[in-house]
Amino acid sequence: MMEDLYKYERELYDKGLNFIGGVDEVGRGPLIGSVVAACVVLPKDFVLKGLTDSKKLSEKKRNEFYDVIMEKAIAVGIGMANEKVIDEINIYEATKVAMKEAIKNTDMKLDHVLIDAMPLDIDVDTTSIIKGDAKSISIAAASVIAKVTRDKMMYELDKKYPMYDLVHNKGYGTKKHIEAIKKYGITKYHRLTFKPVSEYKDKWAEEKEL
Repeated sequence: MMEDLYKYERELYDKGLNFIGGVDEVGRGPLIGSVVAACVVLPKDFVLKGLTDSKKLSEKKRNEFYDVIMEKAIAVGIGMANEKVIDEINIYEATKVAMKEAIKNTDMKLDHVLIDAMPLDIDVDTTSIIKGDAKSISIAAASVIAKVTRDKMMYELDKKYPMYDLVHNKGYGTKKHIEAIKKYGITKYHRLTFKPVSEYKDKWAEEKEL
């Protein structure tokens, strides 16, 4: 059975609400870099066949959808919490920081916010939906924007530190990534509170000159 991706939005539109933000994040699990959140406000007539949770889409499809969403959305906000913030307040709290920043960066007054799983304490009514990126078109759109944004950051980082294979693992703790940490040490972008990074705090890798 196909999930009705418009159900939550339709219910809110029927109540007379117009500007609904969908919020999702990417990058809670990786060993390196920021957690990135996006808030997307779609027009009521928005349709994008095949849009779903970004993890289920190919990279090519995600990039195509990214362009369509950026072109057609009423507003898009990006929020981030870097590795320093993650180490300071933990990944759960850092994710909230990124999400709140994404909502703020839409630069508009929202009537309601749909959030993937996370409860958020903000001055707008919210609905937290478990697996929201597969149940709400707005959250699915946000998941694509967040994923493509963070992947681009990993590609840039890979140019400085090619040994960690960030192009392929996007910062997650793959065998190749962990072997590189053991061999070369860590970068200033690694999350020091995450294992096995925490075991190599005193061993720092050389940055490649660009």
